[in-house]
This record gives sequence, C-alpha cells and structure tokens, in this order.
Amino acid sequence: MASGHHYFGFNRGTKGNQSGLWYREWAPGASHLALIGDFNNWRPRPHPLTKDRFGVWSIFISDQQGQSAIPAGSRLKVQVTTENKITDRLPAYIQQVVLDQQKQFVGYYQPTTYQWKYPQPEKPATLRIYETHIGMAQEAEKIGTYQQFTQDILPRIIDLGYNAIQIMAIMQHPYYASFGYQVSNFFAPSHYFGTPDQLRGLIDTAHQHGITVLMDLVHSHAVKNIHEGLNLFDGTDFQYFHAGEAGDHPAWDTKLFNYDKFEVQRFLLSNLKYWMD
Repeated sequence: MASGHHYFGFNRGTKGNQSGLWYREWAPGASHLALIGDFNNWRPRPHPLTKDRFGVWSIFISDQQGQSAIPAGSRLKVQVTTENKITDRLPAYIQQVVLDQQKQFVGYYQPTTYQWKYPQPEKPATLRIYETHIGMAQEAEKIGTYQQFTQDILPRIIDLGYNAIQIMAIMQHPYYASFGYQVSNFFAPSHYFGTPDQLRGLIDTAHQHGITVLMDLVHSHAVKNIHEGLNLFDGTDFQYFHAGEAGDHPAWDTKLFNYDKFEVQRFLLSNLKYWMD
C-alpha cells in the first residue's frame, strides 16, 4: 500500500525472460495512453500502453543488446487521450522534472547511481531545528542550490550547534513564489535547486555530522496546473481530487485530494515512504 513507487512510474523489471523497463500509470477515465520522449522522437504510435480492469495502464520496453531502450538522461511525457482532447502530461510518479528549451516542464529518466556513505543519525533526545529554504539560504540575488547549501550553509549550521535541519519547498513546484505549497510532482525534488543526487549529497553530508534531516510535505492540496500536475489527468475532475467545488481550495487556488479513494491513499502513503527511503 505504501510502495506504489516500486510499481507505478518507471521501474526496472522483467517480462518473461526479458529484462527491461516497466512504466505504469493509474488513469481509469482515459481512453488511451502512449509513452513519448527523446527515445522515440516524441511519437506516440510506437509505445502505446495497455489498460487493465483496475484502470492501470502499462507498457514493458525491452532492453536492446543489454542496454535500456530508454537511456538515462531521456526526456519524456505520457500522452493521454480522453473524450475531449489529447494532452501530453508528466507521469504521476515521475522522480525528476526539468525545463526543456521551450521552457516547458518534462519528465527526466535518470536512475540514481548515488552511493550513501553515512547512516542516518540516532534520533536526538532533544531537537534543535534550523528551518531553512534552499533557494533563499544565501545573500546573493539568485536562487541557491543544493550544492551551494552543502558547501556554504551546512557548516555554519553545524558550528551553531543545531542537530536537525527542516528543509522547506523540496517537492517540485512550477511557481517559485508559491514557496513550495503548490506542488505539481510529488516524487520529484524541486528543479530550482539542482538534481535529486545533489539533494542526496546534501542529506548524506548532514548525516556525516550527526544532523537529522526533516522536510516539509504538502499532502493537503496540489497545484491545479494541468500540464505540470495531476489535475484532470485522466480527463475527469475526480481522479485524485474531490469533484466540483469540493475539490477546490480557494485560499491557495489549488486542488484538494480525496482521501477516501484507495489509489489516492496509495499515492500519498507511497510518497511518504519514498522520501523516507
């Protein structure tokens, strides 16, 4: 129930005796899904997905000559066909998002090769928490990065005697001024600050010095953007969120999750486990 990220999205696996890459997406209201990206010249026809009775679409892409058919560093999206239109979307469980040359957000397939060096510290008897925002944790008039924070800010926090940092706005959000409270891609670290492995390096360095790392998670609501987020993903307004006005958060101009739905529970619980792991 809390391991959806090992099933949905992109995961290495097998089909029969063949190794390759599985991609799965829950979209019960859609009529057709196809995977598009650099690897197939953004053409939907070569890689259609198949739908099961639970509304889960899937495709298995076999390795070619021992190499992944979708190379690391590939940009990709999923093309979703509904009753009304065809829309290119970011996969719900995508773990990295980047901006392309047209300043549009695209998914990025980049399996991690990061090797953790230090274990998580023991839980402190008393917490002394330094709350921080990576982008604003420096004096220059620009957005700070994970690497810059690791090199310049973390040593100061250690010297001041803190034993924990609480990092805000880590989950991917397209609008920087939302301060990370209008999340679009729940499994992807914010592109504003660097890559997922650079974030891992920050956390690893903190652990090296006995610093517990906490992060803010926003599970009460989500960005209403269609091209970047989950809104109207399968063509319905009730897939992840409450239908109609009940699904709108007027104060934040966002969408409200429907916690009653099994797949919404799986999505959010898996998101918790993903970040802890």
